[in-house]
Amino acid sequence: MSVEVYQEKALEILNKIKEEEIGSIKRAAGIMAESIGKGHLVHLFGSGHSAIPALDIFPRYGSFVGLHPLIDPRLIWFNVIGPGGARELLWIERQEGYVKNFLQSYTFYKEDCMVVYSHGGLNAAPVEAALYAKEREMKVIAVTSKDNYRNSRPTHSSGKTLADVADVVIDNCVPMEDALVEIESGKPKVGAGSTLSVIFISMSLLSETARLLKEKGIDLHTFVSPNVAGAAGDITDRVYAKYTEYVKNLKV
Repeated sequence: MSVEVYQEKALEILNKIKEEEIGSIKRAAGIMAESIGKGHLVHLFGSGHSAIPALDIFPRYGSFVGLHPLIDPRLIWFNVIGPGGARELLWIERQEGYVKNFLQSYTFYKEDCMVVYSHGGLNAAPVEAALYAKEREMKVIAVTSKDNYRNSRPTHSSGKTLADVADVVIDNCVPMEDALVEIESGKPKVGAGSTLSVIFISMSLLSETARLLKEKGIDLHTFVSPNVAGAAGDITDRVYAKYTEYVKNLKV
C-alpha cells in the first residue's frame, strides 16, 4: 500500500498549497512581474536538492525570458561521494561566507528580486543568499517549510532563518522530515515530498507572473517545444538571443 500512501499524502500537500498558499503565491508573482516589467530579472537560487526548482523554472519549455537561475555546481551534487558528491555539498552549503564569493560574480539591482528555495531554511547558503539580496535592496521570496521554521532554531550566526529574511514566504506544506511514508514503525520514513511541492509552486508562480505581465502589455519571449505544430524552427534560438540581450542591457 506504500504507493497509495505516498500519492495520497502528496495530493494532500498540493491541495493544501492550493488552498492556503494562493495569497502568498500571488503576492510573490506580483513582485516577480514588477521586476521583469521594468526590464530586470527574477533571480532563482537553491542549493542541494533545492537547486532543482531553480533549474526547472528556466530555461525549459513553457518558461520565458526574465527568469535567471543562479546555479553553482559546487552547491549541487551529481555524485554520492567524491567530486560532486552529496557529502561534500552538504558540508559546503553550511559554510558561512561561501555564497558571497559565488554571488559577487553577478551584478544585481534593487529593481531585481530573488526567489530562494530551501526546505530547511537554516543552512548558510540560502540564508546568506537572501541576506545578500536584501543588502542590495532587492525583494526576496522564500519557498520553504514552515514546519521547519516553527520547530527548528536558527543555526546561522545572524540568528536568522530564510523565512526571517524574506519579504514573502511561501510554505511548501511539507513536514520537517520531508519524507512522507512510514514503512516500519519507529524507522525513518521514505518518499520525499518537497521537490514535488516546490515544482508545483514554481509553475504556479511562473503562470501567474505571465498573466500579470500580459496585463501590463508586455510580450513574453517563451520557450516552445519544436514538436508543437506551427512552432518556428528557430524559436529556441530566438529566445536565447532575447535572453542574452536582456541580461546585457539591464536598466540601472
